[in-house]
Amino acid sequence: MKMFKKFTVTALTAVIAVTASFAGVAAAADSLKGKITVNGSTALLPLTLQAAKEFQKLHPKVKIAASGKGSVTGPQAVKKGIADIGACDWDASIDVPGFKAFDGQVANKVAVIPFATIVNKNVGVDNLTTEQLKGIYAGKITNWKEVGGSDANIVVITRAFGSGTRVNYQAKALGGGDIVKKEKNYKETGSSGDMKTAVGTTPNAIGYIDLVYVTGGDIKAVKFNGVEANTDNVINGSYKIWAYGYYMTKGQPTGATKEFIEYVQSKKFQQGSLKKLKFIPISAMQS
Repeated sequence: MKMFKKFTVTALTAVIAVTASFAGVAAAADSLKGKITVNGSTALLPLTLQAAKEFQKLHPKVKIAASGKGSVTGPQAVKKGIADIGACDWDASIDVPGFKAFDGQVANKVAVIPFATIVNKNVGVDNLTTEQLKGIYAGKITNWKEVGGSDANIVVITRAFGSGTRVNYQAKALGGGDIVKKEKNYKETGSSGDMKTAVGTTPNAIGYIDLVYVTGGDIKAVKFNGVEANTDNVINGSYKIWAYGYYMTKGQPTGATKEFIEYVQSKKFQQGSLKKLKFIPISAMQS
């Protein structure tokens, strides 16, 4: 009986210790506080919003405000001190075609972003080559019949200058080819959401967008050089239109900002919500 009592007391002490330990962890988690402002890439916005929702459940005293106006606005907002994180579809700490490096900023890699060429549902084309896309966006190919479709003028929709999606699409889908502004059958949009709407509501339209936005019946993704736009083909190397997404910060991140970025980079988020949103974990491309 004495032994049983001793065991019971010991077990109860252990339970109390473990409970106190978990309570301590919860208290430590709840002690994190602050406000994080994220601006920039609309391609990364769905990821940021989902991560913010999950992170704020873990840390109720942290408030996260996220918006998207195009990749270049991210590091610009960080530079001006109006954002803690600048979401960008390229590493803005180095020079890239069309944009100088943002000195003093650190690029925190958070995702792999697949991009897709999209067309309106009425377009009877399901594959386009690099050369065909270059011709379409250079204004040299103007009718769908020239690329195997019906006799109809192609309506070219592109993102405005400063878009990370445009930077990557131009480099990887168009092989660095020009996007030529035309007087008719041409439109520029300011966000990924606007691109989806424009292509979906404009017969004979073509555009480009990150894969997470390819939903609904008004648009469809076409193959690129015969390869379907999906995450598996990005990972196996057969689909080439993709880029890393970054959270730019002024110097190394600290405090709640650091914790949030680390959450987005964590295995839990990368293998969970990030994959469900049709992004690709950064670890998948590091083999």
